[in-house]
Amino acid sequence: MEAIAEVDQWHGELESVFARVAGRFVRVDLRRRMRDYVRGLLTPVGRKNGWQLAEWAGHRDPAGLQHLLNGARWDADAVRDDVRDYVAERLGPGGVLIIDDTGFIKKGSTSAGVGGQYTGTSGKIDNCQIGVFAAYATGSGRALVDRELYLPKSWTSDRERCRAAKIPDEKGFVTKGEPARDIVRRCLDSGLPAAWVTADEAYGQDWHFRRLLEQLDVG
Repeated sequence: MEAIAEVDQWHGELESVFARVAGRFVRVDLRRRMRDYVRGLLTPVGRKNGWQLAEWAGHRDPAGLQHLLNGARWDADAVRDDVRDYVAERLGPGGVLIIDDTGFIKKGSTSAGVGGQYTGTSGKIDNCQIGVFAAYATGSGRALVDRELYLPKSWTSDRERCRAAKIPDEKGFVTKGEPARDIVRRCLDSGLPAAWVTADEAYGQDWHFRRLLEQLDVG
């Protein structure tokens, strides 16, 4: 009975999160696809690609989920803000904001930012995308709260390639430290109650990053 009660509680909490972000999706069908997609990501589906997630959700094909991610109009940054505020409320103050980057192994050359670069995912130079991420952790739990895509010079020096991938013209090359600093500012300005910020040596060696933390008076 305890397990059933826990499942019911978990289900209810997930529904409250869906309700919180529902207004970011202007059409009912998009809200339903968003719910199916998130639920699919939380299941033990072997490979979380479009076909398998669609099959799990009972869709005829992955077109609906692909449209949600590639063609539908909704504000991903606004959803990010909703999730970050929810995490701050549920996990509470005094936590640690954790900055790190990770790679996503890819085939092909058209995914935004993809290229031959080192990633800890495989422990070597691989064809991948790199993202800079932030997680918030307290004694109550941990969750991702922000992200930025890293664009290598091979992309930012080729504006036609960027436009084909829908990367704005104003996006120029920056090291990973700059999006990390932007994420820290964004999180703390939003009221995320972090007492500390931590990152690995790649960020710790960046004096701009350390100086920012001093200016923000965060450990």
